[in-house]
Amino acid sequence: MNESNENFYLTTAPIKKLLIKFSIPCVLAMLVSALYNIVDQIFIGNSGAGTAGIMATTLVFPFTVVALALAQLIGDGCVALFSISLRSQR
Repeated sequence: MNESNENFYLTTAPIKKLLIKFSIPCVLAMLVSALYNIVDQIFIGNSGAGTAGIMATTLVFPFTVVALALAQLIGDGCVALFSISLRSQR
């Protein structure tokens, strides 16, 4: 890409390509979070906490997913707002 096209990449690229490009990191983050929970359950299950510890991580995991989703929502929204504000300055 040359210099003039780099500045307008988000406005000229196909929506489907952009959606795939920007959704893959979000999906990977959620998969890493789920893997982290599984590893936590393995270690907690083998420790002294046993089944009570597994129950605690199972109950907290949905709240963790919601917190991550809200953080990504706010982060992606701020990036979009920042991009729009940069575009309006031209």
